Amino acid sequence: FNSMCVCALRRQRALSLLSQDENGVVLSLGADSQRLIVSAKPFRLDIMEGREVLLSLNSRGLLAFEHLRILEDGMWEETFKSHTDSKPNGPSSISLDFSLPGVENVYGIPEHADSLKLKTTDGGDPYRLFNLDVFQYEVFNPMALYGAIPVMLSHSAQRTMGIFWLNAAETWVDISSNTAGKTVFGQMLDYVQGSSETPQTDVRWISESGIIDVFIMLGPTPTDVFSQYASLTGTQAFPPLSALAYHQCRWNYNDQEDVAAVDQGFDDHDIPYDFIWLDIEHTDGKRYFTWDPHKFPQPKDMLQGLLDKRRKMVTIVDPHIKVDSSYKIHNEIRSKGFYVKSKDGGDYEGWCWPGNSGYPDFTNPEMRAWWASMFAYDQYEGSMENMYTWNDMNEPSVFNGPEVTMHKDALHGNWENRDLHNLYGFYVQRATAEGLIERSGGVERPFVLARAFFAGSQRYGAVWTGDNAAEWDHLKISIPMCLSLGLVGVSFCGADVGGFFKSPSTELLVRWYQTGAYQPFFRAHAHLDTPRREPWLFGPENTALIREAVRQRYALLPYWYQLFYHAHHSGQPVMRPLWVEYPQDTATFSMDDQFLLGRDLLVHPVTEEGARGLTAYLPGKGEVWFDVHTFQKHNGAQNLYIPVTISSIPVFQRGGSIIPRKARVRRSSSCMEHDPYTLFVALSPKRFAQGELYIDDGHTFNFDKHKQFIHRRLFFANNALSSRNLAPGSQFTTFSWIEKIVILGASKPSKATLKTPDGKESLLEFDFDASMSVLTLRKPGVNAGVDWTVVLQ
Repeated sequence: FNSMCVCALRRQRALSLLSQDENGVVLSLGADSQRLIVSAKPFRLDIMEGREVLLSLNSRGLLAFEHLRILEDGMWEETFKSHTDSKPNGPSSISLDFSLPGVENVYGIPEHADSLKLKTTDGGDPYRLFNLDVFQYEVFNPMALYGAIPVMLSHSAQRTMGIFWLNAAETWVDISSNTAGKTVFGQMLDYVQGSSETPQTDVRWISESGIIDVFIMLGPTPTDVFSQYASLTGTQAFPPLSALAYHQCRWNYNDQEDVAAVDQGFDDHDIPYDFIWLDIEHTDGKRYFTWDPHKFPQPKDMLQGLLDKRRKMVTIVDPHIKVDSSYKIHNEIRSKGFYVKSKDGGDYEGWCWPGNSGYPDFTNPEMRAWWASMFAYDQYEGSMENMYTWNDMNEPSVFNGPEVTMHKDALHGNWENRDLHNLYGFYVQRATAEGLIERSGGVERPFVLARAFFAGSQRYGAVWTGDNAAEWDHLKISIPMCLSLGLVGVSFCGADVGGFFKSPSTELLVRWYQTGAYQPFFRAHAHLDTPRREPWLFGPENTALIREAVRQRYALLPYWYQLFYHAHHSGQPVMRPLWVEYPQDTATFSMDDQFLLGRDLLVHPVTEEGARGLTAYLPGKGEVWFDVHTFQKHNGAQNLYIPVTISSIPVFQRGGSIIPRKARVRRSSSCMEHDPYTLFVALSPKRFAQGELYIDDGHTFNFDKHKQFIHRRLFFANNALSSRNLAPGSQFTTFSWIEKIVILGASKPSKATLKTPDGKESLLEFDFDASMSVLTLRKPGVNAGVDWTVVLQ
């Protein structure tokens, strides 16, 4: 087993030998009576805690390891339609099974357009992980899509664990369960008859090539698993604040005049946005790093016009390069030998948007360094500091290749594409992000969106769910797709608002804006052949509905930014399933039509056509939740029926939390930089209320390199609300102040007094709504970065 590595993660403690005999050893994992039992004949690993088996490897004897072979040419050659795979090393697959006693719920292994809780695959296809450019993908299907993260989480009321199968080859995951398919009656019969069968989920991983390299994350809590996985692959890149705002895109905005008209349209209709995007038609004949000289003759003038309004642009740079001897980028890559090679040693070429194209070998660090250098302002002509990058088609997409991707026997140095296929998109995004950092001298945070991804892609930017369709099922599936990505480290995820293919009804478009406003990456996008769908093109009533959804996003940007700060530091997902915060509540284990943002906001978007009501589950016995729009209080641990209209976005704030917002929504997030905060304090009968306020410059690495940020704890107890410094070593000042404090579930005080460190005290004006128990404190006027206390008497 020289080519097998299994690592169990919990805490960094040395293994110690407890016992051994001729057939195996027993090792202590150093915590909570945890032991690793290694048996030789037959080979098996069991991880135990006390008398409980947490996980077993090869308990079903499905370990397989096909060794590499020295073969005669063509001996194992295979054909697929018109394509040939030479398979020079013969069959080289690997396989291993894992058994999870006591587990009925497993999650993860994105990307699939399927439910959050993974289904059993008995009698059907396994879940496939193989990065592909999929045209109009199907929903509720285990088919491969654009990205692949081979990480699975298991969860029960007792424990959360994870399995990281570190392999970038084509991979299949089979899932079976001894409770799958049982009817409710059958489960009741088991209970009545006292069935002693322990639920168990069995998982088999199969990869076409490579070695068995597995990390087992023992939890025991969801937070522990997130931290353990982050220690292996890193955390979510901390994006510029503006990247968390709204993005306007389509294939394609036609020319500079079109860009200016769309930009002005947002101002004319009082809808904020931060980024406008240009797809492939902006280039000179699909030659990336260039501009169409007729449609975009003065790109810097265009970018400066956006910069004057504190807005930004994203241009597309795809990783297929037009084979053209007059094209500088192609000539340099070819002369340096940086292209992927065919099995015969020549440059690998395939068909993509420019026509015949070469594919840079991004696994080569020298190639990545050169690619990064092309984003320098003196190399990428027409670029400016407010221009960022979109890497599409990075699976890679090869229109005339097998399954619209690269041949498996193409060569990256000495490695076949079959061995590292799922890593290609990861390296493209990495090289691009490094280029955007380098062009600023290491000062500015990058923003890069990529379609293909792998474990660790979170370190380099955002992803989206690819070429979806303007259908209600695609709106619904965007929620579990993003939840699945968040569970395995990728918090910066979203779906094309409105659907990429086809044209949405006005109702679907409005509902998609309302959903997208509460998902991490918020971008509208549309196919070249669809009618224009800027937010103001569907009548004044729909414009108003979309405006309101976008404005809700902008008001919440302080909270979004704070969540991403924590995701960057700890690996905790921004958008998370309810079971992450309520791990013992079995009612939450299969929910994927509602979600939490952090732990304090619960969102149940309306995703049914013609809906007049929905039922939201509010978790937590003894908890209270407040409707953020009406301030109505509801008890936890209940299914709440909510009548809805076309304007409804059901969102609830958890009692015991404090959430900062900015009420003065302007044309872009940058224009709101120095605006004041409103604090929403939701009281709980079972705990004090607390929250945080995080502020930095919003775009540089100074928060990390020079500790230039403000991080404050907001705390309400004993009728006093205080703000205290959580980062005494940090240095940053802000012009923002606290404009208003809204306390939900409050009692009417006789007076409210603001106290500051200089000993000054001042009485605050307030309003009290007795019917809703809402207290509004007006104009505290205190700087957001200093200590203060408000005492209610």
